[in-house]
Amino acid sequence: MNPLEHKYVEGSPDAPVLLFLHGTGGGPDDLVPLARELSPSSALLAPVGPVSEHGAARWFRRLAEGVFDYEDVVLRAHQLADFVVSARKEYEIENRRLVAIGFSNGANIAAAVTLLRPDAIHEAALFAAMSPVPSPPQHDLSGTRVFLSNGEHDPMAPLASADTLVRTLRERSAEVVAHRHPGGHTVTGNGLVAAADWLGRAK
Repeated sequence: MNPLEHKYVEGSPDAPVLLFLHGTGGGPDDLVPLARELSPSSALLAPVGPVSEHGAARWFRRLAEGVFDYEDVVLRAHQLADFVVSARKEYEIENRRLVAIGFSNGANIAAAVTLLRPDAIHEAALFAAMSPVPSPPQHDLSGTRVFLSNGEHDPMAPLASADTLVRTLRERSAEVVAHRHPGGHTVTGNGLVAAADWLGRAK
């Protein structure tokens, strides 16, 4: 049995499987409208964050707003990676393309898994993400593709931290597309259009 509560909705075998990772206080259904805009026929794999913060589901603990418990980030990133590997076997989607789609806390855990466990995630579209861990291992991320959409006035995910994430990924040979919008901590229409274009340009 998979260790994370989740839902799986089958889709076309010709479309990528979308791994949806919600933000703080969210759930598996939160990002379904985004999925249908990004890839209408995709299968959806949507786990629930295992950490509770005053009743709000999260992917890892934090010490304060914007201050992550880095030990817990690493622990939970491996937990999610193991879930993904197990779920791909359970649902017989091991040979299909899988792309993580995350917002805020969900984007941060997706970034952590991408850096720490490229065997589980090597394509990710991240909305309002920050650098999740300091000094991650020097994995060769050649073949990894990451799209990031960040607001220029986002108080919760400052651009400086987002830029650190971009640099960290590129230093490890990942292919990164960095999209910027003039807003705050949100998913914009332009960001979705850019992400859909990125999703469709996979080699």
